Amino acid sequence: MIAIHHKEEGFSPDWIHYCERSGIPYKRVNCYDSDIVKQLEDCDALMWHFHHASPKDILFAKELIYSLETAGKVVFPNFHTAWHFDDKVGQRYLLEAIDAPIVPSYVFYEKEKALEWSSKTEYPKVFKLRRGSGSSHVRLVEDERMAKKLIRQAFGKGFSQYNPAPNLKERWRKYKAGLIPFSSVLKGVLRFGYTTEFDRVAGNEKGYAYFQDFVPGNRSDIRIVIIHNRAFAIKRMVRENDFRASGSGFIKYEKENFDEDTVRLSFKIAEKLKSQSLAIDYLYDNGDPKIVEISYGYSKEVYQPCTGYWDRQLNWVQGPFNPQEWMVDSVLKEIRKNQTTAGSI
Repeated sequence: MIAIHHKEEGFSPDWIHYCERSGIPYKRVNCYDSDIVKQLEDCDALMWHFHHASPKDILFAKELIYSLETAGKVVFPNFHTAWHFDDKVGQRYLLEAIDAPIVPSYVFYEKEKALEWSSKTEYPKVFKLRRGSGSSHVRLVEDERMAKKLIRQAFGKGFSQYNPAPNLKERWRKYKAGLIPFSSVLKGVLRFGYTTEFDRVAGNEKGYAYFQDFVPGNRSDIRIVIIHNRAFAIKRMVRENDFRASGSGFIKYEKENFDEDTVRLSFKIAEKLKSQSLAIDYLYDNGDPKIVEISYGYSKEVYQPCTGYWDRQLNWVQGPFNPQEWMVDSVLKEIRKNQTTAGSI
């Protein structure tokens, strides 16, 4: 039986619908309950689409999932899939360790070394925080003066998880583009009076400074998602008068927008990382794909217009699909593998 932590948004409604339609035994559980481990005693697996910006999830989601995996349960996402989720610095070490083609990056844990580097490096650079999605907390650093200012703040008061001014600016941009309702803009205005619960729980990001090289000439980025030996992709266009593509809302889906060599590379990286679900963001440097960051989760609605997917042999399968169902299939495969292994002992 599969246990599913259910919430109205995210992957779980699709997981539940697929289980009900396919006759797959499941039960709903609440991972926030104190007795959650006991609730899972009669289950073979737990599936929980925990969110990087949920104040409750960041407190214990990874700890619970990894504990269950250690005890022999199948989990989604598992350790290999999610330990680096919303941790750009952790991803940097991981991708460097497997010799993946990444955008060169620099991380410092000592203020003086960061300042020394800033006086010798070439600009522009891109400054990022370890946490955040949709290009939040991403800044183009034009010169040494700006770099030093960011470094001093990073090793001083740090950076809030929620910055109301740029957030409101982004909401206004999306409203003018017809991507969100005006009520979302009003919510952004109200945020000047009170911050988010996530910001209060997580606290300021500080004690480190993280930079990436700026890769010029990109008017878009490519995200390729690998799940259960299948791949699908989107092309995200950058904002007007900006360099950031993630979270822009301007997306292309047609197959001709994607290079199959990059898809092939993505399969190899997913296999090397032993990932159940891996979204890889790429820029191109003189035609060569360079990884910006990775993730296990994503906003599923963005991918519904995808026109098809690739299988492991790079055959293109035209038509609609539901990747959340593939996640359930991968968990079922792991359950059967565990049962076969146990039966052979």
